[in-house]
Amino acid sequence: MAEAAVKPQRGIAIPTRGFVIAGALALSACVRPSGPPPEPVRPGPGPVTSPSGPVRPGLPEEDLERHRVALLVPLSGVNAGVGRSLANATQLAILDTKTENVRITTYDTATGATNAAQRALADGNKLILGPLLAEDARAIAPLARRANVPVLSFSNDTSVAGNGTYIMGYAPAQSIERVVDYARRTGITEFAGLMPTGLYGERASTAFLRAVEGAGGKVTALETYNRGAPAMNAAIARLARSPFQAVLIADSASGAVTAVPGIRRANASARVLGTELWNSDSGIGGMTQLNGGWFASVSNSYYRQYAAKYRARFGAAPYRLSTLGYDAVLLTVRIGRDWRPGSNFPGGRLTDSGGFSGIDGPFRFGRDGVAERALEVQEIRGGTTVTVSPAPQGFGK
Repeated sequence: MAEAAVKPQRGIAIPTRGFVIAGALALSACVRPSGPPPEPVRPGPGPVTSPSGPVRPGLPEEDLERHRVALLVPLSGVNAGVGRSLANATQLAILDTKTENVRITTYDTATGATNAAQRALADGNKLILGPLLAEDARAIAPLARRANVPVLSFSNDTSVAGNGTYIMGYAPAQSIERVVDYARRTGITEFAGLMPTGLYGERASTAFLRAVEGAGGKVTALETYNRGAPAMNAAIARLARSPFQAVLIADSASGAVTAVPGIRRANASARVLGTELWNSDSGIGGMTQLNGGWFASVSNSYYRQYAAKYRARFGAAPYRLSTLGYDAVLLTVRIGRDWRPGSNFPGGRLTDSGGFSGIDGPFRFGRDGVAERALEVQEIRGGTTVTVSPAPQGFGK
């Protein structure tokens, strides 16, 4: 367990709807997906402030004027790099917002998420940020619900959302809907899908079929494959029997690179489409095999500034999804203005229809607990990515 104890520093001011956090990358408001998403591409280990001593259950006297917030992430084991990057991001958010009335205590979920949640609740925390994995979020949900403590999980698995658990992760269905809608607006009517086997592929297939139907297009072929080039090439050969103008590859950017040669042989003019997974690869722009490919994701407009600040402080690049930790703290600070220390977190504020805005752009939680995000469409072009359809500045815009 570790405490965030940091001195405020100057940040980057970004105005939002009627609200600016002084000096911050401001706020007005993955689980590893089950299936084929890639391993995080850039290591983000960095220091997590150590506690000065053991934290005893209950609110220490000196913390009666501070909000107690728990951060549940893996600090050891195979996901330690991601967990530490998330923990560092929350520290950076505290610094940038110059927040003094929020105390964040970090608990290691690698030794058991349920145990970590029990300790967090015993220590008097009124809000839980994390955990990272869907199975951990599912495990702690009953404990948090009984204590009336909301959970803001970093998972993207929509099946764990609801009843006090909110997921901040990038839901695949939303990115698929966005890129399909954009493709349809450019005149593409015939779509093919190439999906890996497993839960992620199954959910991507369902989202793809719904998205194409909703956009007024037609799915001419949908093939699945076990991971690996031989199975993928066999699936592409089956796709080639049907006409298509675009093909969605629900795999990592590196997986899509493996698929493209076969797709080009089958249909040289077909547009290649990807999912939010592509944005997690820092080298995506340089993957020349994917030139002309489109994918939808959260905006990177503020991410580069954030990543530079993160590297300057922690000496390493952040994981892309570490922004979820940063934005979760900014959300907490925003709502915290109307939250009395020691009282229950005002969870009803999480579903404000106007939503919130952070480094990853506008987002809002539906009644189902899933974060709806404003996404942009990017094209891979000439060694970089170019935004071809900007993300909306807010909802209903």
